[in-house]
Amino acid sequence: MKRKFFPTRYLFVVFTFSLALLLYIDRVCISYSKIEIAKDLNLSDKQMGWIMSLFAIGYALGQLPAGGLIDKFGPRKVLSGIVGIWSIFIAATGAVWNFGSLAVMQFLFGNGEAGAFPGIARGVYSWIPAKERGTVNGINFSGSRIGAALAMLMLSVVLSRLGWRLTFVFFGVLGMLWATIWFWWFRDTPEEHAGVSDSEKEIIRSSRLTNSKSEESSISLKQIFSSGNVWLAMWQYMCSNFIFYFCLMWLLPMLRTKYNLTIQAAGILAMLPFLAGAAGNWVSGFLIDLLYKKTNLTISRRLPAILGFSLVVLGLLMSMNQDSPQILVLWFSVAIFGADMTLSPSWSFCIDIGKRHSGLVSSAMNMAGNLMSAISVLAFPYLIAWTGSDKSFFYIATIMNFLAIIAWLFMKPEKPLVGLNNNIK
Repeated sequence: MKRKFFPTRYLFVVFTFSLALLLYIDRVCISYSKIEIAKDLNLSDKQMGWIMSLFAIGYALGQLPAGGLIDKFGPRKVLSGIVGIWSIFIAATGAVWNFGSLAVMQFLFGNGEAGAFPGIARGVYSWIPAKERGTVNGINFSGSRIGAALAMLMLSVVLSRLGWRLTFVFFGVLGMLWATIWFWWFRDTPEEHAGVSDSEKEIIRSSRLTNSKSEESSISLKQIFSSGNVWLAMWQYMCSNFIFYFCLMWLLPMLRTKYNLTIQAAGILAMLPFLAGAAGNWVSGFLIDLLYKKTNLTISRRLPAILGFSLVVLGLLMSMNQDSPQILVLWFSVAIFGADMTLSPSWSFCIDIGKRHSGLVSSAMNMAGNLMSAISVLAFPYLIAWTGSDKSFFYIATIMNFLAIIAWLFMKPEKPLVGLNNNIK
């Protein structure tokens, strides 16, 4: 029997982590270069809000089709295709000439990115033993936060040397390179991969939480959207996305304008919540796997999520009425640490109830979350215009995240959608 010192599934995690990294570097491009783009194209804050919102709408609307394709054709082909497609659109953003062309390109870019995390979730189901999934999901989502933080550092250099147009082209080329390497190396199951040892295949195979009958089961959209479990998962994900997407798209521009900071100073401050988010993912992933071993499936998902949403509420309440940008960012870092603690349990929950159909189930959750992202990036500039203050936005976010705590009290990861019988303690 072949044995390897370094399990091949860990290399799979390196690939998925790097994809999450790239995903958010690409997304932050539009936020970081917002002022320069708006100046060159003569766009208002409300118009830029629509640009950011159209990305999120395209991303949300692409979720279910992408999830269905992933479950049908596998993450190898689909992820290669969608990363290549969105890389074309991110590169083409460098050629836009007005509001309409930028809006179309951001919508298509968002639509292209839609299948990334559902594809990762489907790959995690096939490649990662159940007892390791919390940690792996935490690592993967920390990649998106580290990517956002790195973008805050990288983009000031890249933008100053290339300008915002060529910056988009540069990151588009990186995405095409990733897609090519992924298609060459990855296989949809470890059983198909020549580099996976027999012992590792057995570890992965024996830990899957389904039996052969369940693997043949099919699932419909009606089953998904008639599940209370799914609706609760969608709602709580909408709540975490509402505040996280504000940080992704509006925190840096807000720091630049509200506190009259340079782009470099604002970039350094704006990266701190994303680093806190990465730490939140690591802590949550570790906590999930520890609780899974020590208690049971439900507690291992529910407790980290409830703790995370509680920190969001605390961070948002404390961030209000802060005159110092440093103190404001400190409390936002607490909030994003908490928001990102909810990601690993959310996606683990989708894998728990979706099994082989986790791509489609997680797509439904991600669709709802990103529809709320679209609302979030529009709500911020419009609420300021209507009320003259940003407090109303943060009060709404606080109430939503409190209600997400309530939702988790009723979510049941031990109740799969297709009537499977989990053999989990």
